Amino acid sequence: MTESTGFLDGIVRGTPVVQRRAMAKAITLLESTRPDHRQQADALLTRLLPHTGGAFRLGISGVPGVGKSTFIEALGLYLIGQGHRVAVLAVDPSSSVSGGSILGDKTRMEHLSVHEKAYIRPSPSSGTLGGVAEKTREAMLVCEAAGYDVVIVETVGVGQSETAVHGMTDMFCLLQLPNAGDDLQAIKKGVMELADLVVINKADIDPDAATRARAQITSSLRLLGLHGNPDHVHHDQKVWHPQVIQISALHGQGVDTFWSAVSEFKRLQTANGRLAARRQHQASAWMWERIDAGLKQRFREHPRVREALDLFTRQVQAGELAASTAARQLLERFD
Repeated sequence: MTESTGFLDGIVRGTPVVQRRAMAKAITLLESTRPDHRQQADALLTRLLPHTGGAFRLGISGVPGVGKSTFIEALGLYLIGQGHRVAVLAVDPSSSVSGGSILGDKTRMEHLSVHEKAYIRPSPSSGTLGGVAEKTREAMLVCEAAGYDVVIVETVGVGQSETAVHGMTDMFCLLQLPNAGDDLQAIKKGVMELADLVVINKADIDPDAATRARAQITSSLRLLGLHGNPDHVHHDQKVWHPQVIQISALHGQGVDTFWSAVSEFKRLQTANGRLAARRQHQASAWMWERIDAGLKQRFREHPRVREALDLFTRQVQAGELAASTAARQLLERFD
């Protein structure tokens, strides 16, 4: 029996203890950069695919300090109470100096992390653009094959993380704080155009500020729906329109309202076919992303490129050679 077959049996048919161990080992294998491990990981993914696709994939993002971990724990416990099994893939930022990560999400989610119907896997971003671990998509498949019907991806919440998590989940939720900015801050298009649901967390601290923030963001979403994302136009009742809700994750207030909105999103987008289309587009984008990454790695490892790369790099840094010229000459060597 191959190792991938052993992982598959443990993930799909194992007892809870065996399953969690198999999931942890499988995700570690997927995250490995060794070529022989990559071959095993590819074989495992192929075997897992028939058992995947049944979970709802929920992306959670927001600035540090907005309360993502507290919210996810409250949501996870609520969902378990409703009969769901919940997996959380939490991505921690890696230090640009030491390369290390704290990986403290299990500590923050102290009640959810010990529940038998929850699985939490913190992973370092490892410098990946967007703050989402490179193997997060593959880890989602492992969780789905294990029977978790809600998979939550929590991102670093900085830089391009919103774009990255939107590109791998069924629904993207953005957490905001009351008093986080003025009207102009509320209508920053880059983030707001991606959000399917905006959540004003910590609304209990300043209810008036939370109400103002909700009104401002609702107005901006309506404006962007009319002039921005065509999927958000407000005259089509068969399409989900982004909403704004207020909650207090610390006190567990509004979690049921949040899940009701998510359930309505899932119902509408499944009925009109957009959920399936979104997943198909994401699968294609994932393939091309891996092709891009693989080509870049092969480019660096190409013998003729390697022998000239250091020299060209020094010439570019010294201002002796234009960066575009260096790139073109290196690509010619790659050919």
